[in-house]
Amino acid sequence: MSPTPLTLARAGLPVVDLRPDPADAPGPLVFATVSGAHLYGFPSRDSDVDLRGVHVLPAEALVGLREPEETRTRMWERDGVELDLVTHDLRTFVRLMLRPNGYVLEQLLSPLVVHTSALHTELAALVPGVLTRHHAHHYRGFAGTQWRLYGRTGELKPLLYTFRALLTGIHLMRSGEVLAHLPALLDEVDAPAYLPGLIEAKAEAEHAAATEADGQTVTRDIEALHRVLDEAQERSRLPETATAFDALHDLVVRARLTP
Repeated sequence: MSPTPLTLARAGLPVVDLRPDPADAPGPLVFATVSGAHLYGFPSRDSDVDLRGVHVLPAEALVGLREPEETRTRMWERDGVELDLVTHDLRTFVRLMLRPNGYVLEQLLSPLVVHTSALHTELAALVPGVLTRHHAHHYRGFAGTQWRLYGRTGELKPLLYTFRALLTGIHLMRSGEVLAHLPALLDEVDAPAYLPGLIEAKAEAEHAAATEADGQTVTRDIEALHRVLDEAQERSRLPETATAFDALHDLVVRARLTP
């Protein structure tokens, strides 16, 4: 399936062919999607393109003596655009899905698709069965990491990542939906009114300084969103444990053994 140019262009992606060469993967490519700032809704003019996906290693790669290439990273340039592709073997990716790891779910469900397959569709359909209340810990932890980075650099990028992680976590706890796009989240969760201005400022440069952000105000708002996330987790109707383990196991076995 080819990517939809209009969808990709609206996300601020460059008008180049973003599809990876399937021959470069260590096994059949299940999917490749755009992640990072383009997915989150605040790319800069000089942002590179982060591609994430899944490949399926042949069975013999896992039963022999050689170490399998369960994760592959590749970087290249096409028409002046830097692309970064990271793919995991299906089993590795599914194990990450079964942890409270929102990052891989965002990759799997990204609407910015550059390569897909029937297996991609099957995998995405099982996401509701891996969502739990404990995914709040992932977003809380990621927000904390980015907040500390903002404290060291004063850049807009980690500040927006902090807000995005907290709002995604709150929305997930309340609705059971994984939504990574910050502008869309602003329509779903109460958030500071100055965030659209910060998103606009970030568009000018990948490492722009957060000169328009008042330190005390931002600190107060981040602390408030942490409290909202705590409350949303307590009230969430998401289960304590994942329910899709058996279905995911069967999918991995079938994908591995089907020629």
